[in-house]
Amino acid sequence: MARDIYAYRDVAVESVIDRRSGLLRIAPMAGQAFAPTLAVQCAQGLRDAARYPPGTCFLVSAKLTDRLGGTPFLYVYHGDPVVVLTPAEARKFLLEFRRGRI
Repeated sequence: MARDIYAYRDVAVESVIDRRSGLLRIAPMAGQAFAPTLAVQCAQGLRDAARYPPGTCFLVSAKLTDRLGGTPFLYVYHGDPVVVLTPAEARKFLLEFRRGRI
């Protein structure tokens, strides 16, 4: 079955330290259509603290899914390109997102 490319949207995410486990996790940045508490399933390399320290921002292509009626989460296909954003680029993306909303 082919992947529905129209279900995917550009989403700014960042690496944050999970309070419960102390490990890095990826979360949507505030100011978008997705809550920062929403889980993100992505390539494990994005959670590598040696390569990407906590607070690193990424621009990914993600879709909202719930996998057979479970808890909703964002899914990032492992083969899609991931762009590392500087803090200025992340702010610019979030401002453009807000301007594009009706």
